[in-house]
Parts: sequence; structure tokens; C-alpha cells
Amino acid sequence: MKFGIFVFPGSNCDRDVATVTSGILQQPTRLIWHSDTDISDCDVIVVPGGFSYGDYLRCGAIARFAPVMKSLQEHVSKGKYVLGICNGFQILTESGLLQGALVRNRDLHFICDRVPLRVERNDLPFTKKYQHQQVISLPIAHGEGCYFADADTLKDLEDNHQVVLRYSDAIGNITNDANPNGSISNIAGICNKQGNVLGMMPHPERAAEGILGGTDGKALFEGLLEGLLVNA
Repeated sequence: MKFGIFVFPGSNCDRDVATVTSGILQQPTRLIWHSDTDISDCDVIVVPGGFSYGDYLRCGAIARFAPVMKSLQEHVSKGKYVLGICNGFQILTESGLLQGALVRNRDLHFICDRVPLRVERNDLPFTKKYQHQQVISLPIAHGEGCYFADADTLKDLEDNHQVVLRYSDAIGNITNDANPNGSISNIAGICNKQGNVLGMMPHPERAAEGILGGTDGKALFEGLLEGLLVNA
């Protein structure tokens, strides 16, 4: 299986993801510059974290117009997989591939921490290695990670079981105190209705080796790879 990782001016987590896909999983991996348009050789596209185009205007607002994003729309329409992490999640919402928006954190501060998350769905390739409502721990690092959606969009997300991850306490309770950035309904990650696009603010690639202080993120990549191999 081949992974493609987008690289925008200002991306800074692309190599971190490549360390997981190429180094740990030993899978072919291609770094894809934002002006490229041919991504047809890739089974999975990762839109990584960072500060694409300096986060000018809004996070992801300029990146959505990059030439490679039109190719991403075609990639998704074919049922292929996309993982957007942090700035990548912001880009996916700006481009309309995922619903809602990411806005300034509740307390208007940049947050760099490790937080517990509750897995709401484990029937997706991304989450199949987790248990339903399992609590995992992943790092976060963002200033505009507060997920927002209007009432109708939120109802649509809940009705279609598109909320994949929520911020929780260490035993899985969904509380305001466990919400680091003010995200509505403690939402940390969502998928599209088809389940082949996942956007999340936490960084699984930063929790894929013991030397980094945790390995809960590794299972996300392993599950995705396993799902792809089964369906190949």
C-alpha cells in the first residue's frame, strides 16, 4: 500500500508522518508538493499538521486552493482514504471535505499537551484496532482547534455517527473540564458520511513510538494499513 503525504509551504509534521508510514510500517511513502496534481498512485493521503501558508487569513483557508486539493477531491470520490491531522483537519473543513470549522481555542491560547480521548467508533479502518469507547492518549498542539458546527450540522453528524473521537477524562467521561479547547460536544475528530475521510486535531504520529512517551497513535496507522490490505 502506498501513502502520500501533502507538503504545503509551512507544513512541519510531514516528516513525522513519513517516519511512521515509511519507517515503522515499512510502506512506500511519497511526499507530495502542493503544486503537484497526480496522486493516482497513492492509496492513502495524509494531510499533515503545521502552518500551511503561514495560517494567513484562517488556518487552511489558502491551502484549500492549492492545485493538489482538486486531485484530493477526485481521490475521495473514488473511495480512497484521507487522514487530516491538526492543520490537515482544518484544511479538510475549509475545502468542504468535512463539515464544520475549526476556530480559536476557547481561552485564546495555543495549547501543547497530551490529552485523553474516547473512541466513539471502531468500525472504520482508522479505528478498527481500538475498542469502542476505549480511552487513548494523544498529543495536541494548536491555537485554532475548537471544533464548531451549527445545530443542524451537529445533529447531522450525531445522527450519522460521524463523530469518531471526543475529548474525555482519563476514564472516558465527556465533561467540560476534559475539553481543552471548547470544541462543541467535545469533538476531537470526525469522518465524512462514507467513512473514508477522517479529520482530527490530536497527533497520532507523535504517539507511535515508545521513545515519544506513548504508542496509542500507532494503532490508527496499523488499522488503516490492515484494512487496506484486506480490501486489496
